[in-house]
This record gives sequence, structure tokens and C-alpha cells, in this order.
Amino acid sequence: MRQQRVSFKPGSSSAVVNGTIKGDATIDYVLGAAEGQMMSVALESSSASISYNALPPGSEAAIAIGENVGKKLERKPSGERRVPGTRVPGTQRGAAGESGAYTLTGGITGRADAMVKGTTYHVTGLAPCSIGTDPKGSAKCSFGVVRAAGGRAEVHLAAPGFDVKMHKDDPRILRFDGKAVTRSNAKDRVTATRQGDNWLVAVNGFNFYTIPDAVIAGG
Repeated sequence: MRQQRVSFKPGSSSAVVNGTIKGDATIDYVLGAAEGQMMSVALESSSASISYNALPPGSEAAIAIGENVGKKLERKPSGERRVPGTRVPGTQRGAAGESGAYTLTGGITGRADAMVKGTTYHVTGLAPCSIGTDPKGSAKCSFGVVRAAGGRAEVHLAAPGFDVKMHKDDPRILRFDGKAVTRSNAKDRVTATRQGDNWLVAVNGFNFYTIPDAVIAGG
């Protein structure tokens, strides 16, 4: 099994993924739908054995099964189910030797989840962080996140001991877009690696942050 986040081009509310799959292989496609938005999935395939399940984050319990609901799905994520994955199994009905091509169209429309009262952030909280030679994750940094469609987000981070909701003048801003993490300040040097469901981000080799996927896209 492998996982792939579906990223949208700027200004677009949908993306098309073409692929082939064989045997009992499985691919998880992740769509970053937030509270109040509508997620849509459409699957076209060359083999009747290729289908999909829609899954909430961190769970194997499908909230929709393609064989039951058809090749097209529209679903409004509710509560904490904000990042449904679209799982494309390679084969079903015992057709373990089959292979086929597919086209998956994923879309997200509508207004994102409501803001935290008194802020411009969809979510606020604390993220593990550290400075210099301090042990990684030994402190907590206040963050606020502004989410956009397609799993894109800006994460604003205050220094340890400060509250991003109160100290709004000069937060550090990291931009997340699919597989990339970029900076808003051209003077900052940012490196980012993946560890499980987290981004490990270093800024100028001195400030270190652990940003979970759930912060970026919900769930």
C-alpha cells in the first residue's frame, strides 16, 4: 500500500489522477476537505474489479464503498472526519491476477470550516518545537492554521512561551502544499522531511517544528 496526497493547482477545485494497478495492490489518495466543504470522487476504470472506498482519517472503517454507491460520490465531511482518503483497491471478487488502468477525479468545493472566534485561523493549538541544540520537541509552540482547498495551508507559529493569537505581528509562517513546505520570508532557509503522519521542519537550522498532517488538513 502507498499513500498519495492529491494536490490542486492554484485556483482549481479538482484534480485528475491517472494510474494503473495490479493484483491486490492498494493506493490511498488523500483529499484535504475541511468542515463545511463538499468532497467529490469520480472513478473510471478499464476493469470492473477496480473500485474505491472513502475512509475517515486514521480508520479502516469505510464511510462509503464504491461498489455500493457507484463510481461517483459526493460527501460532506462531518465532525472530525475532515480528510477522507479515497482507497483504490487493485482487484476485487477474487480477480487477483488482473490489472487495469483508472482515472480518479477528486474535488473539493464550498467554504472551509469556521474560524476560531476572534482570530483569522481555522484551528489553533500547540505543536512540538525546539530551538538550537535543545532536544527536538522539548518545547511547545503556539500555532494558528489557515486552510485552503486541496490540502494547502499556512501555519503561523509563535516563539515558545508566546501565544500566536495574542502576538500577531511577526509570526513565523510556513506554507504547506501537497509534498512541499515553503517559507513566506525569503530570508528563511527551510528544510522539511516526513516522519509518519508528521512534517519535521527546520528553519535556518535553528528553529525546529513538528507539524502533524491533521493540523494542515484537519482530522
